[in-house]
Amino acid sequence: MRPEQWETFKRAARLEKLDSVPMAMIVDSPWIPGYLGIKHMDYYLDPELWFQSNLKINKEFPDVTMVPSWWMEYGMAAEPSILGAKIKFWDDNTPSEYHTLYRLEDIDEFPEYECDKDAFAALTLHRYSMALPRIKAEGEIVPFVTARGPMCTAGFVRSTTHLMMEIVEKPEATHRLLDLCTRVVIDWLKAQHKVLGDQVGGIFILDDIVGFVNEEHYLEFCHPYLKRICDAFPDDWVKLYHNDAEVQACLDHLPDAGFNVLNWGKQTDIREVKERVGNRMCLMGNVNPLEVAVRGTPDEVREATLDVLEGGFSDGRGLVLSVGGGTSPGMPRENMQAMIDALAEFNARLAAR
Repeated sequence: MRPEQWETFKRAARLEKLDSVPMAMIVDSPWIPGYLGIKHMDYYLDPELWFQSNLKINKEFPDVTMVPSWWMEYGMAAEPSILGAKIKFWDDNTPSEYHTLYRLEDIDEFPEYECDKDAFAALTLHRYSMALPRIKAEGEIVPFVTARGPMCTAGFVRSTTHLMMEIVEKPEATHRLLDLCTRVVIDWLKAQHKVLGDQVGGIFILDDIVGFVNEEHYLEFCHPYLKRICDAFPDDWVKLYHNDAEVQACLDHLPDAGFNVLNWGKQTDIREVKERVGNRMCLMGNVNPLEVAVRGTPDEVREATLDVLEGGFSDGRGLVLSVGGGTSPGMPRENMQAMIDALAEFNARLAAR
């Protein structure tokens, strides 16, 4: 991400009026290796290949803001690995996680964690420190620190199925697990900030598991922990929340948690989201990422993109074009370009008004 792209994103997040709608895409290892025809293991373990891959993406799509920018990640491995989850790696896919907290009561026996020394978190921080001078030399910045949310992390450590059952059956112990995961998330974000330095001005939290619970359970088991994370960082930072599962139960409450940008899934039309929280959050969405962005024709992508823009745009405030979630594996160049071209068409109409 270039500094001027970050300034535009910040203005959108603050609901300032813009002359044109910007475009931002969440890009990481589910999409980049397949798009470039390389192995996931090589992407994760070859620092030069990782650097050149991200540089190529940035140069190929210079008008798209890549979020969170030069994402140093091992799929979703970092946060759960801090707490001892088992991680498996694959040649042609992102890592998978297997829970190692077999009994919820054992949470009280977990050893102390150290984000700068534990598992893939430690490796990620070291790789950031190695790559940062080269990233800066390209005139780029990494303004976001990024983490999976407490529910997502807890689901990896305990298993999502057990977590869902124990919210009902063992609420007190579940709160202890979520409290631990929240502390891990905050410390992990702060550890990244320490390495990346003053260029950081935002947090990016991804937690799809929030979408698995009803509103009552969201307010008890999700909202307080998400708010703790937001409250742990400066008020003027951009706070971006991603959840491409169902957002009906949490949607009205997310601004009160402290988030000011929402990236959500295909399930809820942008018009409804605009009506419910559009005056309190910037909307980053929500072209269907799979059936349209991956499997659709360029004409279908253009039509869907214009529909999102027309549904989400009102007075030039609070809209960033994106897909409804991360950039999905298999999204072809022609469909990315179709989104870019449709946005240019829409912005030209705005300029002509």
